[in-house]
Amino acid sequence: MQAQSSRSGYSKAASMIKELAPAGHRKIEWAQRHMPILNVLGKQFSASQPLKGLKIGVCLHLEAKTAYLAQTLQRAGGEIIACASNPLSTQDDVVAALIDSGITVFARYGATPEEYNQHLAATLDRQPDAIIDDGQDLIAMLHKDRPQQARKIIGGCEETTTGIHRLRAMEREGLLLFPMIAVNDAYMKYLFDNRYGTGQSVWDSIMRTTNLVVAGKTVVVAGYGWCGKGVSIRAKGLGAKVIITEIDPIKANEAIMDGFQVMSMKKAAPIGDIFITVTGNINVIRREHIEIMKDGAILSNAGHFDVEVSKPDLEQMAVSRKDIRANTEEYLMADGRRIYLLAEGRLVNLAAGDGHPAEVMDMSFSLQALSLMYLIENHQQLEPRVYNVPQEIDQKVAHMRLQTLGIVIDELTPEQDKYLASWEA
Repeated sequence: MQAQSSRSGYSKAASMIKELAPAGHRKIEWAQRHMPILNVLGKQFSASQPLKGLKIGVCLHLEAKTAYLAQTLQRAGGEIIACASNPLSTQDDVVAALIDSGITVFARYGATPEEYNQHLAATLDRQPDAIIDDGQDLIAMLHKDRPQQARKIIGGCEETTTGIHRLRAMEREGLLLFPMIAVNDAYMKYLFDNRYGTGQSVWDSIMRTTNLVVAGKTVVVAGYGWCGKGVSIRAKGLGAKVIITEIDPIKANEAIMDGFQVMSMKKAAPIGDIFITVTGNINVIRREHIEIMKDGAILSNAGHFDVEVSKPDLEQMAVSRKDIRANTEEYLMADGRRIYLLAEGRLVNLAAGDGHPAEVMDMSFSLQALSLMYLIENHQQLEPRVYNVPQEIDQKVAHMRLQTLGIVIDELTPEQDKYLASWEA
């Protein structure tokens, strides 16, 4: 769903938008009903118009919740230009609804790598003033290919752990040309989005894709960060036996104390029925592991890029490969074993599902919106480096969340406040 150069191409695109948009609008309306914090912010932004006269480039998974974020930023007065952060997570009906609501979008489901990069470039061609990124692809293209344009950017916000790792690497090397806010590192993001959102959405997608029981199976989770914690505890709740693989001895000890087995991937490989990588690193599952996996092992990834399961190794080892179900590829090994890869090794919860629940993304995207407003207001005082989300924004989203739930919590009395501030008590 992208700009067409010919008259016939334009007519075809307009017809597709008209056909697909109603279903996309319904999806967005459903998300909106379950995103009360963003609803409140949208009303405030409509009145204050903090983005008036500005163009905002948005590179996110283009589904209903992100679409509602884009519409909320549009209500703030901004001109929104959107592209996808993953070609398999794009929902064409949602893209059509965004275009129908006046937002420029360059994306389609199943875009080739060449098209994907063209969409990123087309977004930047519209000269955005600020960026919201998911994985740092827009930021990387600006710095690699368009340094002069990058120097005109006010700044941006990054959604993911992987993107922030890349941004901090750029900062260490002195390459970052504008300030970026690490939205992923806010408490109201990683404690809920990464843990509860990833935990639920990964299993939603695996179960929907395979239609197999989880109870009684052995699940191997690579990485015990906040996403890995969420995936693991939900696997346990579904009745699976859970094995954790880690490189960090502290996290490994934490996994043990949480009741999970911990071992190397080499030891876990012949035991596991379902494997889920959540590390952000490359080749976490590779030839030496695939060689000793059992017949029918299922491989999936919940990290940002499709590099955690080595697809080149799978392809070199397989004597044949075929699609066995939607989002399920069967790799037949020379010894007759069959290994299954879900969603091409991409983010399984988005490439083979609808992503995180709306209530969870309400918190994350409210942080995104408020962080963007902070950046716009304060960019002249910010240096070209990675900043944490200001604590007052984190606290604001936490309070707004409780307010939407009708929950009132206690406050410190003056006596308690004084007691905590004193060393003599």
